[in-house]
Amino acid sequence: MRKFAAVAALAVATIATPAAAQGEVRAEARGGIVWAEGDSEGTLGAALGYDFDLGETAFAGVEVSGDKILAEGADMVFGTTARLGVKTGDAGKLYGALGYTFENDAFYDSVVLGAGYEHKLSDSIYVGGNYRHFFSDFIDYDAAYLSVGATF
Repeated sequence: MRKFAAVAALAVATIATPAAAQGEVRAEARGGIVWAEGDSEGTLGAALGYDFDLGETAFAGVEVSGDKILAEGADMVFGTTARLGVKTGDAGKLYGALGYTFENDAFYDSVVLGAGYEHKLSDSIYVGGNYRHFFSDFIDYDAAYLSVGATF
């Protein structure tokens, strides 16, 4: 429960960022594949985040997420992630990610390291893709996601 409270607090802080800060709120839906030791499963999820401008070519961001591995008996996995990246022209963002994910019974708690790219299709709609590696005490695993999102 303490972990859920920490994620909820981060979500509120993300949404309540002062208007004076340059950046944007983003919400996305994503789907992909998770694999480890020769097995793979589909996954669906969502994320809510905020990216802060660090000048004209760089940004930093935070997000909270929930992902469901589409295997019978799999729990919802929640996460918090920090992003640091560069803007690639007017429409793209290339970033590295570092975070932590957890599940209710702590079986798959993991430190997460990844990278991704987002490309704006319009002023408020983007598509993206990212890869993440999960460093777990039980078993390391990998995931690749495709996403569609909106910025506000």
